Amino acid sequence: MPDQLNNALPEQIIKQCQLLINKGRLSEASKNIDDMLTKNPGHIEGIYCLSVCQRKQGKHAQAMDNLAHILSKMPEHARAHQEQGFIHKALGETTKAIVAFEKALVLNPTLFGSWRVLADEPNYSKRQEAKQHVDWLASLPPALVSVSSLIYQKKLHRAEKLCRHFLKDNPHQPEAMRLLAELASKFQILDDAEFLLASCLQFEPTYKRARLDYVHVLQKRQKFHKALEQAKILLDSDPNNSNLKISLGNAQQATGDFSSAVGTFESVLHDNQDNYSVLLTLGHALKTMGRVEDAIKAYRKSYSIKPDFGDAFWSLANLKTYRFSADERLQMREYEASSTTAINDKIHFCFALGKDLEDSEHFDEAFSFYHRGNKLKNEQDRYDSKPIDISLDTQKNDFDAAFFERHKQSGCSAPDPIFIVGLPRAGSTLLEQILSSHSQVDGTMELANIIGLAHRLNGRQVAQDTPRYPGILNNISADNLTKMGELYIEETQHHRQGAIFFIDKMPNNFRHIALIQLILPNAKIIDARRNALSCCFSGFKQLFGEGQQFSYDLGDIGHYYRKYVEIMDHWDKALPGKILRVQYEDVVADLETQVRRILDYCGLPFEQACIDFHSNKRAVRTPSSEQVRQPIYQSGLEQWRNYESHLEPLKKALSESG
Repeated sequence: MPDQLNNALPEQIIKQCQLLINKGRLSEASKNIDDMLTKNPGHIEGIYCLSVCQRKQGKHAQAMDNLAHILSKMPEHARAHQEQGFIHKALGETTKAIVAFEKALVLNPTLFGSWRVLADEPNYSKRQEAKQHVDWLASLPPALVSVSSLIYQKKLHRAEKLCRHFLKDNPHQPEAMRLLAELASKFQILDDAEFLLASCLQFEPTYKRARLDYVHVLQKRQKFHKALEQAKILLDSDPNNSNLKISLGNAQQATGDFSSAVGTFESVLHDNQDNYSVLLTLGHALKTMGRVEDAIKAYRKSYSIKPDFGDAFWSLANLKTYRFSADERLQMREYEASSTTAINDKIHFCFALGKDLEDSEHFDEAFSFYHRGNKLKNEQDRYDSKPIDISLDTQKNDFDAAFFERHKQSGCSAPDPIFIVGLPRAGSTLLEQILSSHSQVDGTMELANIIGLAHRLNGRQVAQDTPRYPGILNNISADNLTKMGELYIEETQHHRQGAIFFIDKMPNNFRHIALIQLILPNAKIIDARRNALSCCFSGFKQLFGEGQQFSYDLGDIGHYYRKYVEIMDHWDKALPGKILRVQYEDVVADLETQVRRILDYCGLPFEQACIDFHSNKRAVRTPSSEQVRQPIYQSGLEQWRNYESHLEPLKKALSESG
């Protein structure tokens, strides 16, 4: 290796070798990478660079071996799939090449080389779509293609730095503004994303990509009616565009207009009967309306079109009441075991098989699938407990009874919100259904407002930085705390139907009780608590739509539960009498006593409808939707005992001292 590379970092060596490859100096590049890998064995990007060099040298078998190694460690490595495509193409294996390129583009749609090969393939069924992507990428400044690619590689801070640098010289370039908004959304700074997209559309009102992103951000901010307005504008601009119809259907669904959403999705399917993903979405809408049999038909039709569509099978299992046929079981096992099945589909199959085997009381085999699905999901999410631990420890250290006494004049005085907090699968949906059956209480959904405010207070933080939030709560004026509370009441108004009180059922708000108390001191807070092993294992068995990354490892979920109990114990001391703890097992054992206790805490008169909560016809959007349409049942209280021999990592995490 040349002297200047002897002490270079692996990344610097790879960059130099990429330049050598581009110049055709393949032997030199290959030797330098080999030397680097001798010192840094297993370096993924080094192995990738070597495989590119080997492919260009015609060493296809060696290149394939290296790419297989990369994908065994990082299945989402898009460029490794692309390299496999190039090798299959060189060997005349056209079908295999197309599969590899399509996998690469699912993971990173900015890979120009993959689109170009597909656009030039005479027999490729989506050749026209590929040509459109080639034209689109070719029309963009190279810097923005790089920004987009970095986003797909999850290198967000590098992407943001490059995008901001580009915008300094091109301040109103619409795609740059859209990409910066996408980054803000990924950083959970949703108000920035909304502002950027609104500004972009002022400069370029016909820019559909930006308006579609605007719809999505408004939905994330739960500004559903505004999102619906924007979705209608989009569809008016291109009435026959199926993607825009789907966006409208999603917006209608978000506003609670499920009948219209179903009509919109059926309209899409009228023109494209084989759209399996729309059938899935239609099934979700029908399920939320309580039309379970129709939902089942939609899910089944979805997987009949795409047999390896794991989400359709998981959606059936997630009804909690569905039982698979022998043919469906065989189909799930075959596709879960297939090397060609995508990782996300494998995850869905694992959870569906786990649920089916549990229903059949084959608990050991059920656990093996739950464990495999959770492992695959955890490898995707790469959960890190440190930021949450730091946040909760800061709150215990900074916010005691004396702190709240100093701030007792702060905040908005409105008593309207009833927060239900805790862990998922702890009974929060049941408590919401009970309370929302009262004439003076509106049920809403898992509102993101408090978490969004916490993200805004934290700002953009690199993982290793000391977070601003929650420590920043020490420095906010009483006037600003009041304004934050008033803004919360204003922003949540559109979820309400006119009752005096409303429910905010975001479980993870237990991490923000100091913030809630400061901005809304008269709000009620109910802690939905469940036996630790029951709660944690129920979460481990559940594949959540988003968030809850802690739930995909028994050790992580046990640690998370323990930190939750510790912080709630702290609030019992710092805010005595403020929070009502409701034990799920007590509700199951004596419903009426617990209902009266909850209503007394909320200052509400007793109503029989709260006992008859299962008759409430409101839409329920959580995994417990079918369960809360039934009377209280006790069968699920101690299901964890069927798996006790596998739960040692969970028990260990629960018993560890802080």
